[in-house]
Amino acid sequence: MYLPNEKDPLECTPQKRPRLHEDDTLDMSVSPEASALVREESDLGVEQLPSPPSPRQAATTSSDFVAKTCHCSGEKVDQVDQSVGPDTKFSYNVATQTPPSRLSPYSITDFQCKPEELRDLTGIESYDKFLLIFNSLGPNIVSELKYRKFNVKNLSLEDQFFLTLWKLRKATSDTELGMHFGIHHTTASNIFISWVTFMANQWGKLDLWPSRDLIDYYMPEGFKRTYPSTRVIVDATEIPIEKPTNPTAQQATFSTYKNGNTLKVLVGASPSGLISFASEAYGGSTSDRQIVERSVLPELCSRGDSVMADRGINVQDIFAPKGVAVNIPAFLRGKDHLTGAVIMNDRKLASKRVHIERLIGLIKIYHILKTKLNHHYVSHGSNIFFVCFMLSNFRENIVSQKA
Repeated sequence: MYLPNEKDPLECTPQKRPRLHEDDTLDMSVSPEASALVREESDLGVEQLPSPPSPRQAATTSSDFVAKTCHCSGEKVDQVDQSVGPDTKFSYNVATQTPPSRLSPYSITDFQCKPEELRDLTGIESYDKFLLIFNSLGPNIVSELKYRKFNVKNLSLEDQFFLTLWKLRKATSDTELGMHFGIHHTTASNIFISWVTFMANQWGKLDLWPSRDLIDYYMPEGFKRTYPSTRVIVDATEIPIEKPTNPTAQQATFSTYKNGNTLKVLVGASPSGLISFASEAYGGSTSDRQIVERSVLPELCSRGDSVMADRGINVQDIFAPKGVAVNIPAFLRGKDHLTGAVIMNDRKLASKRVHIERLIGLIKIYHILKTKLNHHYVSHGSNIFFVCFMLSNFRENIVSQKA
């Protein structure tokens, strides 16, 4: 939450200059090296810096840094444009009469020829892939993007998208992102939530469920020999969240499996490795069966299809009326041991079902799914997970054609 008197965390102490006498004029020129580190148009949305106070006024000022002011009759008046958020405030060093020296903020254009660094920060292999994903959101991003709190004018759309991917990949705090991009931390939060919502809405319009013909065409050879009717492989995964303050919410989100508060999502993938289904996020106390009952997965499958799942997703009775089989490992059911044939069949099933676990692991290269989700972002959990799984679909396929 933005506090009006809060100082910009990016301000840094400028280099010292010799003390000026009252009759001396202030030389505001800077070297070419120094000018390269200062943005020509302020990253805080200010078109022109205010005139600095006189040395006499500086001597009577107790603080080293003050907010941008307008000197009217000797009084200081804060100049803030609330329509573009708190980034309109600017500060300078009163004691030395110099504008702040700050490093140039990060920009996606800095990584055009740095694929390794780009992959580390965003999970995307190259700048060309970055542009491909960005353009997949549609041609009218400017008109369709609705910001959650206030409009952002001091960061390009590509850099806003870059910031969003950075937070998804690294789970970086809003304060740190603000330092990296030269903006206030509330602006970083505003950008992230706005873009995640926008990306989920845009990609949510796509029909990701492949037809039976496409499933058969891209099905790996191993599946064709052993489980040719497989339409989808499903498994549940959980996202840790901070412990809610509400006792009812604590109970609803507590997962006995993870021994903590989580959000749970059901994920489905085709035999070829395309993530084709993701449920809404539920509290960690929700069972896998309850999620299946509330999802549209049974309606998506056709008669003659089969679903591959773990033993914990025991939902044969839900899919049976649709003419859909469910392949899960066998239960002991009071027996001392399983027969050799049953064990061999379970091993074959496990060798194919493991692909969904590998794909979930690929999704979780986005560390926001492994770090405790902040209270402010829990309500956006479904969108965050959906965006991460869509981003993973742009990665190279990890399921071999011979699997």
